[in-house]
Amino acid sequence: MIRVLIADDQALLRGSFRVLVDISGDCTTVAEAGTGAEAVALAVEHRPDVVLMDVRMPEMDGIEATRRICADPATDGTRVLILTTFDLDEYVYGALRAGASGFLLKDTPPADLLAAVRVVAAGESLLAPSVTRRLIAEFVQRPRPARPVPRRLDGVTEREREVLMLVGRGLSNPEIAEHLGVSLATVKTHIGRILAKLGARDRAQLVIVAYETGLVSPGA
Repeated sequence: MIRVLIADDQALLRGSFRVLVDISGDCTTVAEAGTGAEAVALAVEHRPDVVLMDVRMPEMDGIEATRRICADPATDGTRVLILTTFDLDEYVYGALRAGASGFLLKDTPPADLLAAVRVVAAGESLLAPSVTRRLIAEFVQRPRPARPVPRRLDGVTEREREVLMLVGRGLSNPEIAEHLGVSLATVKTHIGRILAKLGARDRAQLVIVAYETGLVSPGA
C-alpha cells in the first residue's frame, strides 16, 4: 500500500482527498495535517510515501514544510506532491527548489490524482501535463545563479549531459529514447546514474539542475 499524508488547511478538502485515497485499493491515508508545521511533524512520525501538500497554510506554508521534509534524513523516502489552485502559481517554483517531486492542480480529475500519487511514490517526478512545458519555459526565464557547468556536472558523461538536457526540456523517457535512438531501458539507466552522480532526489530536481547549469537556456 502507498502511504499518504494529506496536508491542507481546509477540512472539507482533506476529507475529500482522504476518501479518494482510501477507496483506491492501493493507497491509504496515514494522517491529515491542517498546517505546514503539522505536516512536518506528522511526516517524521509516520514517514509516508507521499505527502499531498497544499501551498497556502497557516503557521508554516507548504514550501517551507516541503523544504524541511525533503531535507530531513528521517523522511528521505518521502515524496511531496504539491496541490495548487493555479496552473502557474508563483509558489510552484519555490516548491520545486525545496525538493517537491511535482505539482498538480486541485481540480485534477480523481483518477489522474491517484495516478500522480502512484507515479511520485515510484520515485518519478510529475508536473501537471497541461502546463509542464509552460512551466519550463517560464522557469528558464527567471534569474539563476551563475554556476560553472563543469563543477556541477563533474563525472557526468557527454551522453548523460545530453539526456539531462532533454529532461530539462520536458521530454518523457519514451520521447528521449526516440530522440536518441536508444531503448527505454537505456534511458532509465542513464537517468538513474545521473541522479546518483548529482545527488538529486528525482526528475524534478534534474530539471532544475539542467536550468542552473545552462544545459537548458531560455527559448530552448
